[in-house]
Amino acid sequence: MQEDAAEGGDMSIDWNAFNPWSSLAGGILIGLAAALLILLNGRVAGVSGILGGLLPPKPGDAAWRVLFLLGMVLAPLVYAAFARLPVLHIEAGGGLLVAAGLLVGIGTRYGSGCTSGHGVCGVARLSPRSVVATLAFMLVGFLTVFLLRHAFP
Repeated sequence: MQEDAAEGGDMSIDWNAFNPWSSLAGGILIGLAAALLILLNGRVAGVSGILGGLLPPKPGDAAWRVLFLLGMVLAPLVYAAFARLPVLHIEAGGGLLVAAGLLVGIGTRYGSGCTSGHGVCGVARLSPRSVVATLAFMLVGFLTVFLLRHAFP
């Protein structure tokens, strides 16, 4: 997506660069990874819980967590060896990004999980708590974007 000044700052899709197949493939890979983790390891692929389990690490429990997180970091590098990574344009300063990250971190602790744990794994397991948490994530996200774009531009 890109910002189009001619439309008064509204978001628009660059249809020449839009590729639903890569999005579908990414979704399938995320779902496959989450399914394999729960089937082979009995663990939910909630990234905040995986990272939080390393602070402090428990004996015999850290290796799979480190490997999972390492895979998340290395995956884009492997992808970049075969294809060009998309160019990201973030319209926020470093301070705002740090504040947003801290708020997300606090929210994951209060919500007992993050978007990956609740939104991918919990909803797939038809967990009522995860459905409510995912709806809350989405509604707050929509409201935040609306307010920042329209009420406080």
